[in-house]
Amino acid sequence: MLRTLDIRDILIIDHLELGFQPGLNVLTGETGAGKSILLDSLGFVLGWRGRAELVRSGAKQGEVTAIFDLPEGHAAHAILDEAGLPTGDELILRRVNRSDGRKTAWVNDRRCSGEVLRALSETLIELHGQHDDRGLLDPKGHMAVLDAFLDKPTLHNAVLNAWKSLSASRKTLGELEAAIAAVREEEDFLRHAVAELDALDPMPGEEAVLDVKRRKMQGAEKIRDDVARAFSMLGFEGAEGVMSEAVRWLDGVADKADGQLDAPLAALSRAMEELGDASAGVEQCLDNLEFNPADLEACEERLFAIRALARKHNVTPDELGSFAIELRQRLEALDAGDAQLGEARAAVRAAEASYESAAQDLSEARGAAAMRLDAAVTRELAPLKMDRAVFTTEVSETAASGAGRDAVAFTVATNPGAPSGPLNKIASGGELSRFLLALKVCLSDESQGITMIFDEIDRGVGGATADAVGRRLASLADGGQVLVVTHSPQVAALGGHHWRVEKRVENDATLSTVVPLDEDERIDEIARMISGDTISDEARGAARSLLVG
Repeated sequence: MLRTLDIRDILIIDHLELGFQPGLNVLTGETGAGKSILLDSLGFVLGWRGRAELVRSGAKQGEVTAIFDLPEGHAAHAILDEAGLPTGDELILRRVNRSDGRKTAWVNDRRCSGEVLRALSETLIELHGQHDDRGLLDPKGHMAVLDAFLDKPTLHNAVLNAWKSLSASRKTLGELEAAIAAVREEEDFLRHAVAELDALDPMPGEEAVLDVKRRKMQGAEKIRDDVARAFSMLGFEGAEGVMSEAVRWLDGVADKADGQLDAPLAALSRAMEELGDASAGVEQCLDNLEFNPADLEACEERLFAIRALARKHNVTPDELGSFAIELRQRLEALDAGDAQLGEARAAVRAAEASYESAAQDLSEARGAAAMRLDAAVTRELAPLKMDRAVFTTEVSETAASGAGRDAVAFTVATNPGAPSGPLNKIASGGELSRFLLALKVCLSDESQGITMIFDEIDRGVGGATADAVGRRLASLADGGQVLVVTHSPQVAALGGHHWRVEKRVENDATLSTVVPLDEDERIDEIARMISGDTISDEARGAARSLLVG
């Protein structure tokens, strides 16, 4: 509920503070007194698009503050939580418009964007008038209105969940088809590459091992001849034979040398042992250097094949094994693709069937709700002197979505036999107001917690019809809050709270103000609305009759 509206330096208002009440709040006044400025100010603090120039002439900035009561469970709490703004049982909106055009907004003393204000406004205020392009007169919102009247959230949730499942299964199928199509384009390459890799079967680390082996064989080929020549010189044909001959000659004369050859013979014996060890080591080296040239050729052939394949696929030699696994997996996916595609297509068909079932249930429920809504609006039109008019909620099929496969549009025909058409194009100003009011009465249960504002919705009607309009406005206000800007004395007389908007001139400046009216002032104001500037006793009497009635 809107509790307070404080306006400072907006257009021709210097400072105005209004305290609104539950029930039907009526604002009256002469044309041009500034009633529309109140709505412009409220729209400004709610973030609505409106006049570009709002700051009062001579002022540095204009400011509007609106205070709302927020009961527990009000939809605004969720928006505040999502925006990270403080929440409680009171909501304070404040917005400043500087003379240079800059605008700044606060929610509960925290800075916020105009987008947050507009989101909050959807839960706080409904503005209706003859030329209102929001709410009920916007065809885009007709489905939401019918769904609120239907009040079957389980049906909507079932459709939304089925749509999400269908969208997910279609996405999975599309991705799988694209992946398989991409693999099929390179199928020949994959099969050739896998066959090539399988034939070579490279092992991790094998390239390094082959490189070392190749280097050893290449080195052996270069040094073996020298080692073999050295080995032959150490054997019986060389050093060993010469030393053996020397030992034999010395040993034959050692007993005649009085022991002088004992030490040399011992040294030669040791030398012979060392020479034998050296010869054995060189022989072992020769054995190790022994290789088959065909082995070198085979080693080089495999080494070069591994390196060439690695360059071909732009990987390192050690990565060839994992690369082969990857290619095999892609081939396996291709080979298993038909089965996977079958499963994915079956999943899509199942999701489509589930969605169709849920959408059909919702469509049937909407169709039944549309008939109930049409009947309810028709009952409300009779007292509004439109008993010959026809209101129809058309439910037609459209492209499937998370909201179902229905399009909803409100159409009217103002006279029997006349063609029906969109609500905001067929009806005249007065008729449009009454259609709108009848629809709002039927939807009043869905507007709990929202302040409804009707801007001259009674224009073009009078007498008993105006009285019927007022009584329905009062009915809408019962248990809630309705603000009405009106020129109709019948409507004004039914208000629970009455303000008069008037102009005054101070220091050659025209200012607008709003005055709360007591009982006597209400009589004079309603009498003015009946008779004009000159208020007669008869007009006062008529005003009293309206207030009593």
